[in-house]
Amino acid sequence: MADKVLVLVGTRKGAFILESDGARRDWKLSGPFCQTWPINHFVAHPQTGTLYAGGGDAWFGPAVWKSTDLGRTWTHSSNGLAYGEGQEPISSVWSVAAHNGSVYAGVQPAGLFRSDDDGETWSHVEGLQKHPTRPHWNPGGAGLILHSLVIDPADDDKIWVGISAAGVFHTADGGETWEPRNRGTRADFLPEGENYPEFGQCVHNVVMAAGANGRLYQQNHCGMYRTDDGGVKWESIEQGLPSSFGFPAAAHPKDRDTLFLLPLNGDTKGRYMPDAKAAVWRTRDAGRTWQDLRNGLPQENAYFGVLRQAMATDRMDKAGVYFGTSGGALFASNDEGETWREIEAHMPAILSVETLTVHD
Repeated sequence: MADKVLVLVGTRKGAFILESDGARRDWKLSGPFCQTWPINHFVAHPQTGTLYAGGGDAWFGPAVWKSTDLGRTWTHSSNGLAYGEGQEPISSVWSVAAHNGSVYAGVQPAGLFRSDDDGETWSHVEGLQKHPTRPHWNPGGAGLILHSLVIDPADDDKIWVGISAAGVFHTADGGETWEPRNRGTRADFLPEGENYPEFGQCVHNVVMAAGANGRLYQQNHCGMYRTDDGGVKWESIEQGLPSSFGFPAAAHPKDRDTLFLLPLNGDTKGRYMPDAKAAVWRTRDAGRTWQDLRNGLPQENAYFGVLRQAMATDRMDKAGVYFGTSGGALFASNDEGETWREIEAHMPAILSVETLTVHD
């Protein structure tokens, strides 16, 4: 049995850690960490347990914080997190991923950086910004953000990124060259006949299914999708959902056909829970059918949103599922979504939720 499960929460006022034993019934909160900087993404290296928290804003500037002792002490670095002279300054780090000997950071305005010395210094992965489509990337309403960062666990050179509002891009050579991977995803905000472009889709979140093998899931501004070939072709799986609009998705850690989703009521309708009744939607068959899971979630006046990185699963035998709201509430299930309870109620606005399972 796991010694403990950590839920890593990034918020507008720093990073927090919730800790429980393997039963995941009682939780202890610690934080805020990172000197209450805005933390967009708070993750753990799956092999070493090192914690990384990416954030900042136009006032603080960008940085990635690091803790090697599960949050007791922290350092941070922005060394190298900058574009060349004359380019728009980087305002913040939006996504972090650690795999084997490298740490990656996705930033705003959209670009990718890598550290090969555990976050001490950073270098620009220039191939992405050199893509010929770059001058035409649309910042959309929220700014040009590289928010989804997926590394193939079997091949470090294969990386997928999601950029609002440029779409999904893929590299198979460690970032030297990139190609759009958006075939089959809609852009309903474009004129009719032009709404399946090569790039320019407003991707909200991309996650990899358990076991990799080319399967990814994508929540888009305009639909919910699955690919079984690494994004060469996407297939709509939104039928049966209450809305085609939402932000977060979380893959089951062991079952590639199981996905958890939090649809919102739409782009122009307030972006809160459909009918103001909270539900997590689960598929057990890769999106062919969906089930709404409501037991323990508020079924009236649920006028909150859940942001793109604010949902995660843990790696226990019966997977835990967690999500945090724009109002600072954190909900948890220790039985794959069958039942829920609120484990924290008054945190700052939650921007990201990730987990770390620590074994004896």
